[in-house]
Amino acid sequence: MSSIRLVLTTLPDAEIAGALARSLVEAGLAACVNILPPCRSIYRWRGHVQEDGEVPLFIKTSAELYPALETYLRSRHPYELPEILALDVDTGLHDYLQWVAQSTSIRTADSAPAASSDQA
Repeated sequence: MSSIRLVLTTLPDAEIAGALARSLVEAGLAACVNILPPCRSIYRWRGHVQEDGEVPLFIKTSAELYPALETYLRSRHPYELPEILALDVDTGLHDYLQWVAQSTSIRTADSAPAASSDQA
């Protein structure tokens, strides 16, 4: 079975989060994307402390697809510097991990992400 990655990112609102989550699954880059409830993020950006509402995503993919998923996220993410964290999944329900691996290995030429896009 291939290695599984849990990828975390945040988006500015539920509409953008939903569109990006759906496009990741439709493109075959993710087996599943969880859209979490909005949260508040406090961070330092360009020398100033900022506070904004964000919508977190939990993205399940394979290690093999992670580079393509990262490229896809960066090209469609509205933030100048998006949070994209990839965690290796060491253990979990075997059948679920197998499903993630199988779901992310079913990619056809027409589901591959385009080099450029104007989608959010």
